[in-house]
Amino acid sequence: MAGIDDEAVAAADDALYVLTAVLLTPAQFPSVLGDDYPEACAALGLAPLADGYGLVLGQDGDGARWTVVIDDVSLVAVAIASWDCGMEYELSPDERAVVAALPGWPLAVAVAAPGVPAPHDPGPEVADRPALSPPDTSSWGPAQRRLGADEIALQWATWRQQINDEEFSAPDGRQTPDGQRDARGTAGEQSPKGGQDGPQSGHRGVRRVLAEVRAYVDSPPPLGRVRSSFAPGDARTLRADGPGWSMVARTDDIAFVLLDDEPGEVLPVGRGPELPGLLDALDKIAVRPI
Repeated sequence: MAGIDDEAVAAADDALYVLTAVLLTPAQFPSVLGDDYPEACAALGLAPLADGYGLVLGQDGDGARWTVVIDDVSLVAVAIASWDCGMEYELSPDERAVVAALPGWPLAVAVAAPGVPAPHDPGPEVADRPALSPPDTSSWGPAQRRLGADEIALQWATWRQQINDEEFSAPDGRQTPDGQRDARGTAGEQSPKGGQDGPQSGHRGVRRVLAEVRAYVDSPPPLGRVRSSFAPGDARTLRADGPGWSMVARTDDIAFVLLDDEPGEVLPVGRGPELPGLLDALDKIAVRPI
């Protein structure tokens, strides 16, 4: 676990201009950092505590980037909720809640503090470790695949509208492609690649993913590999990740699969006879936001 370096904390706490904050908990963590909560924590050198952390990203008076890790998760959750509602909220963590002050930012931040030098990594005289930097998403890979799954979860209705249930696999299992959707872009011109009639037919990569997801039900995976969040009605939005793949689903609808070895493609999975039961079982083992 990253320890508290007094000099680093003092440097970060010296007029830290807070730009944004995120949660790092089993149910809510920046998925770009890893397929599960322990992996996301490891990217920052943190122990995967059960209650999680809040990450406060800002700049000091010299413009240096700092990520202040605090154990007051509720404080960060309230700040994020306020900002999302367009309300002002001054996020000022008590120094007793500070777990670590890490140089750099683990995520891309598009804004900068006014009146200070442009964002830059702090110098070695105040940082006792290499600066954090966002994962490379310039080319298709695990980080971009997980970001693509994030987009689908956030824009479910837009993605779902591009799928005609009659265009799923033919009864003999042959796919009926309907174009190709690039998960690296934004919702728009293209459609997801043709899907599956059910969990047992169609794309070989999808069959592998569904087999691994079933294994999660029998043998629980690392914390955060399966997460459940709000969806309209009585449904839940499910997110599952694993080595080389991500899956987003609604418990009352279909699923979408993204694979590392199929750059930019989104593969829909029809409900069929087995998917509903599988999704219900996943929801029972998933972690949920408090």
